Amino acid sequence: MSIKVENLTKTYGNQKAVDGLSFEIGEQKIVGFLGPNGAGKSTTMKCITGILPFEQGTISISGFNIQTDPLTAKRQIGFLPEHNPLYTDLYVKEILAYEADLQQVKNKQRRIEEVIALTGLQLEQHKKINQLSKGYRQRVGLALAIIHDPKVLILDEPTTGLDPNQILEIRNLIKELAKNKTVLLSTHIMQEVEAICDEIIILHKGILKINLPLAEIKNQQQDETVESLFVKLTN
Repeated sequence: MSIKVENLTKTYGNQKAVDGLSFEIGEQKIVGFLGPNGAGKSTTMKCITGILPFEQGTISISGFNIQTDPLTAKRQIGFLPEHNPLYTDLYVKEILAYEADLQQVKNKQRRIEEVIALTGLQLEQHKKINQLSKGYRQRVGLALAIIHDPKVLILDEPTTGLDPNQILEIRNLIKELAKNKTVLLSTHIMQEVEAICDEIIILHKGILKINLPLAEIKNQQQDETVESLFVKLTN
């Protein structure tokens, strides 16, 4: 399994943000990670990536435990957080080189060129980040997330605030990346889930409500949509 979460529990004070959460995600899948605001999605993602400590449970990434072998586990992960953190005074190639150095990427220049081509940044590569549109900043964020060629991508609302054309471009890019990576994708856009996801996970108040392949949901309930299922499980 690319991602395995068992009995994950994370609290803030007296509030359980995540309550005994368990799920598994196989290789080369795009999984929609859904839930209303405050459901525990971002908290879970930050626990999976090793950013947040947690009280109970285990998380493994490609077989490596995030607590007992954190460096190896984190090398398997590329993460694009909801608020894409970029050094806006750097040039595109400059920030990619910086991240490549942090990740100790071999053949750095060749990998930077590969990532620029893959994310469609060829025409923007000599610009500063602060000169880019939000859509291209998201592409830079994705480029940073994949510079070290991780097996798992964690994407927290990657298309928020983009226009329809930019959304389609980012969706197509995610589908391309998923050909050899596992993608856990948090989003509030139900059409996005139906367009690109293989499976869905729905959380509500930190508790798992459903974890099923999208095709299975459609086969079981011919008139069921992801949106109607979401409302039914979280209302």
